[in-house]
Amino acid sequence: MEIKGTNYTGVFLIEKGRKKYFLTKNLTPGTTFFNERTIIENNEEYRFFDPRRSKLCASLAKNIRTLPIKKNDRILYLGAAHGYTPSFISDIIGRNGLIFCIEFAPRVAKDLVFVCKRRVNMVPILADANQPELYEKRILESDIIFQDIAQKNQVQILLKNLRFLKKGGFVLLAVKSKSIDVTADPRRIYKEIELQLQKELKIVDFKELDPLERDHGFFLCQKVK
Repeated sequence: MEIKGTNYTGVFLIEKGRKKYFLTKNLTPGTTFFNERTIIENNEEYRFFDPRRSKLCASLAKNIRTLPIKKNDRILYLGAAHGYTPSFISDIIGRNGLIFCIEFAPRVAKDLVFVCKRRVNMVPILADANQPELYEKRILESDIIFQDIAQKNQVQILLKNLRFLKKGGFVLLAVKSKSIDVTADPRRIYKEIELQLQKELKIVDFKELDPLERDHGFFLCQKVK
C-alpha cells in the first residue's frame, strides 16, 4: 500500500479502491494506545486514524476545506476524553507543539493521563471547560481551540474559552445536535449555532458528519477580532 501526502499538514493517505485511509506519523514508534493499526514505510511508523472514532478525522473524510493544525502549534482541547483524537493531533504538531487536554470526568481522565505520560506534548488537566477560570493560569495562549463536548450549552462553553485563542487562531468545533435538542432537526440546530458563532468568529467551513458520526456537525472558524 502506497502512503501519499494530503493537502492537510501532517496527515497522510492510503487509497485502496474507493476506500481512503488516513494516517499520521507515530510520535511514539512501537507504542500505540487504542489498538489502532500501524504500518511502516521508509523506516517511519504511521498510525491509522479512524473517522468513525474521531470527529476530526470524519471532517477530513468529508473534505473539510483546510486543517489549520500544524507543527509546533499550541492547542487547547476541550473534552479530551480518553485521548484518541488528541493523540493524533499530538502526532501532527510534533514534540515542540503542546496540547492542553481538558477533561472533566475523573474515570476517563485516568486513561488520558496514561496516554499523556508517554507523549511529551500532551498535558492532562482535570477541569470543567465550563469554568475556564479554574485552569486559566495553567495554560498558554493557543493557536487552535478544539472542542468536542456533548452538552446543551456547548456553544457557550466555547465562547467562554475564546479568551485563550490568539487573534487569527482557529476553532474546530464538533457539535452533537441531539445534546442540544433531541427533538429538533439537526440542520436547524446547526443553523442556530452558525448564527451564534458569527457574532464572534468568521465561519470558514462546515460539514455534516453523518453517517460517520450520526447527528454531528463540524465547524471550522477563525478569530478575526
